[in-house]
Amino acid sequence: MYVFYSFLLLISFLIYIPVNFVRIKLLRRESFFLRDRLGRGLNDNCAKKQSLWIHAVSVGEVISLQNLIKKIKEKHPAWTIHFSTLTNTGMRVAKEKLTDADNIFFVPLDFKYVVRKYFNTLRPRVFVLAESELWPNLLREAKRQTKGVLLINGRISSRSFKRYSRFKFVAKKILKNIDLFLVQTEKDKENFEKIGVNSGVVEVVKNLKSEVNLPILTEEDLLKLKSNLSIPATNKVIVAGSTRKGEEKELIEAYSRAKSVKENLLLILAPRHPERFDEVERICQDFPFKVMRRTQVSPNKQWDILILDTIGELAHFYALSDVSFVGGSLVPWGGQNLLEPAFYKKPIFFGPHMDNFAFLAEKFVQSGAARIINKNKDLDEMFLIRDEESLKKMGRSAKETLNSLQGATEKTIKA
Repeated sequence: MYVFYSFLLLISFLIYIPVNFVRIKLLRRESFFLRDRLGRGLNDNCAKKQSLWIHAVSVGEVISLQNLIKKIKEKHPAWTIHFSTLTNTGMRVAKEKLTDADNIFFVPLDFKYVVRKYFNTLRPRVFVLAESELWPNLLREAKRQTKGVLLINGRISSRSFKRYSRFKFVAKKILKNIDLFLVQTEKDKENFEKIGVNSGVVEVVKNLKSEVNLPILTEEDLLKLKSNLSIPATNKVIVAGSTRKGEEKELIEAYSRAKSVKENLLLILAPRHPERFDEVERICQDFPFKVMRRTQVSPNKQWDILILDTIGELAHFYALSDVSFVGGSLVPWGGQNLLEPAFYKKPIFFGPHMDNFAFLAEKFVQSGAARIINKNKDLDEMFLIRDEESLKKMGRSAKETLNSLQGATEKTIKA
């Protein structure tokens, strides 16, 4: 299996080389940092110290580990913490947020000899994998060279479960390299066991993302932020976070209908991926609204639709919103994290496609903290903000529901 996988990986790598060139030179996109993922400039200064290696995919996972890494450092101050991520945005956020990590780098390409070079250089005692990104050679080498391999904040979406079930033999072979599975829900535990993981090594510890570590913003802070963004005190703000292709047009159309009834509405769009900022701006310009980017806005510059074209600010924008919409849910992308608006007591709306966050979505809907948008009429109602007291009640319920989900960090450290 590993030989066949490595062969396919090599073919993919040979395809990616020209793709990477085109991205950089012709499309002026960000690099895939292939040389860095081959181990260029790998820091070996801490190789002889006690260390662990934590890997997370992208921004959401990186932020969710901030508190855990801090707690580990407090408990084991002499340990070196190596941290790897996959995406460019994940790297930027990691360097900004994970101040307790000693060594931050891109995860190696999953070739056996490249992965082995990383383990030989870093010599981690423990390898920790966040959520469910399974690199076969990485896990295999981790099993060989460390004293323990942990999957933390583990989950299996319904889509992933179907895929793993279809290739159960392969999934089981990869997963046997993991010594302990710390998962989010009983359903995740059940799914791992159905794939073939021994129930004795699977433990439910809740969701690390529930341990939201965000700054407390005072009314004065919010007023200052609104002033800097040219948001009048009388206007109502709808923030649509982590939106995906196919959602912005639908959201703007609903906004247009609502604004014809209620003029004091403002819409903030935060695309999930930075490479879509230009595309989203073009979509907005098809409508008769004043459109501006976050990086262009300043006091006294009026706008109807603002595009959040920065990284790491979405939580603050949720904080100033009157209504929050969680993207990736009107289209079948599986949804996005809804805990940031919950932290700031905001009413939460999302579409029917929340497969990747099904447990959280169900919890928040059941508690009255969130509503599902199934049709255009529901979108219109979200934008119109008719019953403000009801929305405030939703926001309070969101915070209470979030508080009820705490405890994952301590359980993970104990494990």
